[in-house]
This record gives sequence, C-alpha cells and structure tokens, in this order.
Amino acid sequence: MKHFLIITNSFKDTGLRLTGEITRYIKAKGGTCSSFVSTGEEKGEAAPGQSEIPKETECVIVIGGDGTLIRAASALVKSRLPLIGVNMGTLGYLCELEEKDVFLAVDRLMADDYIIEERMMLGGYGIKNGEKIAADVALNDVVIHRSGALSVVNLIVYVNGEYLNTFHADGIILSTPTGSTGYNMSAGGPIVDPKARMILITPINDHNLSSKSIVISAEDEVAVEIGKRRSQKDETVEVSFDGDNEGSLRVGDRFIVHRAEDTARICKLSKESFLQILRKKMSAYR
Repeated sequence: MKHFLIITNSFKDTGLRLTGEITRYIKAKGGTCSSFVSTGEEKGEAAPGQSEIPKETECVIVIGGDGTLIRAASALVKSRLPLIGVNMGTLGYLCELEEKDVFLAVDRLMADDYIIEERMMLGGYGIKNGEKIAADVALNDVVIHRSGALSVVNLIVYVNGEYLNTFHADGIILSTPTGSTGYNMSAGGPIVDPKARMILITPINDHNLSSKSIVISAEDEVAVEIGKRRSQKDETVEVSFDGDNEGSLRVGDRFIVHRAEDTARICKLSKESFLQILRKKMSAYR
C-alpha cells in the first residue's frame, strides 16, 4: 500500500496535529495521502463521498475512536476500502492502534505486512402502513428504543416469521459480533469473537428478571413489531443504526433486521488473538 486516506475526528485530534504528522511521514516515504475531517457525530459527515476519494486510495486510516471508525466503515462500505483505527479516545475495542504505534504501523502497511478481516454488518428497514422506510446498514448494532416519556414499550419479536417473545423493556439491541463489546455488553449481552457470524438479540432493561440475550444464526431475519401497551397512549420508539437515529415507529409498525450483503473490511497488524485483546482492554479498567 502506498496511497492513503486519513479520516480524522476533529474533536480528538486537536488542531489536526497527528493528521499532519502522518501525512508528512507517508509522503516522505513516497506515498500519497489525502484527508477528511469528520465531526464524528453524524454518519453523513463521517467520510467523504465516493467521488471525493482519490481513485488510487488503498487504505483508510481513521483517527479518533471506535465510534469514528464505526461510522466511517458504514459510510464507506460500498467502496470496499480497508480501514484501520487509531484510538485517541478511552476504551477502544475496534481501533487497533494507539498514537505511539502509528508510524511503525504505516511502515508495515506500506510493506504490505497486514491481513484484512471481513466483518459482518446488519441491514434493516421499517414497515409503516405497508411501505418500506429507513433502509440502512450498521457495523455495530441496530437499536430500537423508547422515546419521550420514561415508560417501557412492548416489543414483539419474530425470527423468520415465527414468534419468539414479547419484551416489556426500554428497547432492544440487535448486534453483530463486532458490536458485542458495545451497547450489547453494557446491557448484559454476551461478548463474541468479532470474526463470528451471528446476530445477538439483547433486551434493554427488560421487566422480566429471567430475560436473557438470544443468539441466532447470521442467516436469520428478525422482525420487531411495536405492540400496544395501554389504551390511552400510542407509544413511539426510535430506531438507531450505530448510534445514529434513522427514524421513528409507532404501534403496529415493524422493523426488519438481517445480515447485510456488504461487509466492513478491517486491516489487522497484530497477531494477538481476540481473547488476548479482550483481556488487555478489560484489565485496564479493573
């Protein structure tokens, strides 16, 4: 690799200091490097449009944190460009590099000393009044959660058309293995090797003490219907893809989630196993 694009979270790389240092380093070694400044807050501002990316680009270096990398991966999914993250946040599971590792990492990328992992993504769309809405993809998770008043919602879940369960909860998380260390983990869901192929269903604050996460095949399709809870109120929920709100649903509406056709391509330099990385990240917060 010799041709790079840097996507920088402007709130993490103050004054674009590190971005400038990496750009100069790559050019000094005979490569090319363009850059894009992201606010890190909205998917639409997470990456340049396809027409704005130089055709020779071979790799995307994302400076920020896991959130910046996740949004960039979704925004660039059709480009098939591999991404590698530089963590300038707090606890990062997806960003492999820390600032001190960047220049050695660039050397290895330019020497073609890397592997690429294909990470499963989720696709989803809503059905309101028989019409499809809010189609999108997510690398981490699709979350259907309450909005407005602090009251639980009824979420009726079907897998491949078969009734599974009704959750009386604040919401529900449909997660990829990559997203298992995100909101899913915080809600008590299992941690899964990101190379696995499966969908995790985790309720958020379910009003049932025996409620557990459910793991299903990546080939399954999940439908979540918004159920009526009480006659005097028509509940509304919001749907988020990787933390970005994509729309709202009301009682009777459905949201369909399935494995996306596309995958995110993540560059890997370390030979550490997922368990070694997990142990290291978790021990930092003991």
